[in-house]
Amino acid sequence: MGKSSNEKANSRKGSVKPASEPVSLTGASTEELLRELLVRLGEDPEREGLLRTPERVDRALQYLTKGYQEYPEDLLKGALFTVSYDEMVIVKDVEMFSLCEHHMLPFFGKVHVAYIPKGKVIGLSKIPRLIDAFARRLQVQERLTTQIAECIQSAIKPEGVGVVIEARHLCMMMRGVEKQHSSAVTSSMLGSFRDQQQTREEFLSLIRQKSSNGF
Repeated sequence: MGKSSNEKANSRKGSVKPASEPVSLTGASTEELLRELLVRLGEDPEREGLLRTPERVDRALQYLTKGYQEYPEDLLKGALFTVSYDEMVIVKDVEMFSLCEHHMLPFFGKVHVAYIPKGKVIGLSKIPRLIDAFARRLQVQERLTTQIAECIQSAIKPEGVGVVIEARHLCMMMRGVEKQHSSAVTSSMLGSFRDQQQTREEFLSLIRQKSSNGF
């Protein structure tokens, strides 16, 4: 006797394989993931030149993103000094290296920072450290610029803060449009740097100046 239509439908349902469980990558180490990446790129992770590449890349990524383990506000707390100085303080031409969060390729350049104190100044060496704390993350240049300015504004409540970043992006130089000589310039102006054109122009003029003694 033939099967009823309901029996046939149930039989077909029973023969369908259940959907496979999604594979979790959380249990794999970073080195194991990098080895798999090499395989997917068509490489042999067992050949001599690549044997330790996953280990090296893992260490490099930890260094290049160590800013996630740093607290920029805390870097400044131990280096705030009470002074009566109320003129512009500028730290310019600070080298910066970061990773673009879109392609994880480097962008690099110079950062110029200025502020007008209102009772407190920051130890000069802390400004490059502050820049590194934000730069050693996956970043975009625009956000990096504002993070530096807002952190200084929050820490010492100055009359104003100005930050300018000039950078070149490998995601534009070695892929995509492949423009080798282009650069990006971003700025963040807070307080008097935003409100007073004279202050802003003084800052921009001073960071453009090149001294004859190399400084």
